[in-house]
Amino acid sequence: MIAWLKNAVGFLMPPPEWRAPVIVLLGAFCGIAVYASIVSNAVSYLSDAPATCVNCHIMAPHYATWSRSSHREHATCVDCHVPQDNVFRHYLYKAKDGSRHAAIFTLRREPNVIMMHAAGRMVVQENCKRCHDFLNMRVSAWCVTENMARMGEGKRCYDCHRDVPHGTVRSIGASPYARVPLPQSPMPEWLREIMNP
Repeated sequence: MIAWLKNAVGFLMPPPEWRAPVIVLLGAFCGIAVYASIVSNAVSYLSDAPATCVNCHIMAPHYATWSRSSHREHATCVDCHVPQDNVFRHYLYKAKDGSRHAAIFTLRREPNVIMMHAAGRMVVQENCKRCHDFLNMRVSAWCVTENMARMGEGKRCYDCHRDVPHGTVRSIGASPYARVPLPQSPMPEWLREIMNP
């Protein structure tokens, strides 16, 4: 076992003339990764707090409309937009969807009108049924799945209740004067003092 470990470490070690540049590059990469996680407030995404969604400014209208809705008293963003059936699916979906959002927003590829993708629609339908099961037993949407809705075999809950809880948010600029919790600036205080004497 020890011999195998020594061989593995020896295989991963660069030649002596490359060790200094590799160490510098790894240090730079680690430093950039730590800085990016601090700037993006990455730790906040582990929570289910609605204010976390406003880390991306593009979500401000959605946060503002949710905060004025009746759902605010009973459901957070995560309650509707992330699976709630088990903890593993919950965090796997959250990581996958969050990475997708981060890539889209970082590359500035977000559309003016934000629409849910198929996986998101499926999750929202599951969560509508989960929370409103006492009402839905007599409603045809109770048994409709995303695949059935795509095939025209029924309607999802939000096909009729699309404006719940976000009102009529249709674009990024839908509520330009909305008050939302803004993320704190990642700029250190000492640098701010230098920049603004």
